[in-house]
Order: sequence, then C-alpha cells, then structure tokens
Amino acid sequence: MSNATVRNILIIVAIAAAVAFLPGGGQTAGLIGGLLSIGILVIFVFLGIRFYRENRVAIFGLGDRHRALLYGGLAAIVVALAGRGKLLDTGVGTLVFFVLLIAAGGSLYAVWNHHRSYGY
Repeated sequence: MSNATVRNILIIVAIAAAVAFLPGGGQTAGLIGGLLSIGILVIFVFLGIRFYRENRVAIFGLGDRHRALLYGGLAAIVVALAGRGKLLDTGVGTLVFFVLLIAAGGSLYAVWNHHRSYGY
C-alpha cells in the first residue's frame, strides 16, 4: 500500500471517529449531508434549465398532448422521489410509488416515441 492510500484511510477513520465520539458529531454529519443533498439538487435544477433552453423548439413542437405527458411524467417522478421515504414504509405506499414510476416511464416513453417518429 502506498503512503497516499494509508493517509486517505487514516483520514476516513479520523472523520468516522469524530462523528461517533465527539458531542454533536452526528448532527454535524447530518448537516453536511443535507448541504451536499441541496448542492446535488441545485445541480439537477440547473441541468434541467439548460436542457429546456437547448431543446425549447423541439419541446414546443411536440404539441399540447405530448408536452402535457412530458411535464406530467417528470412531475410524477419528482413526487414519487420526494415522497419515497414515507411511501416505502407501507405496502400500499410501495405500490403507489411503483405505479407512479411506471406511469411516468410510460408517459415519457410515449413522448420519446412520438418525438422519434416525427424526426425532431
């Protein structure tokens, strides 16, 4: 093992020990995890905005029905993922979660198939 690998392992062990044994370590780790989650969400939002701006003409060329399917499918994915923690706690919630994802996938497939058939 190289010195860099040993150093990296010791850094991870030190951080884990700080989280486990220092007072408030778990809360600090939760805060850092929350900040990282917010950062990832912001990146996804910016990627969505960029995708929309680059493909605005193609999106509006889909027509009202398929554009509604596109937005509805994306909204269903967002709702399913936002409620994932509560939905997966019960059997009915798990069923609702998977139905939402399958319906969203079906609507996005229909939009993609329509888009592909007209050669946009």
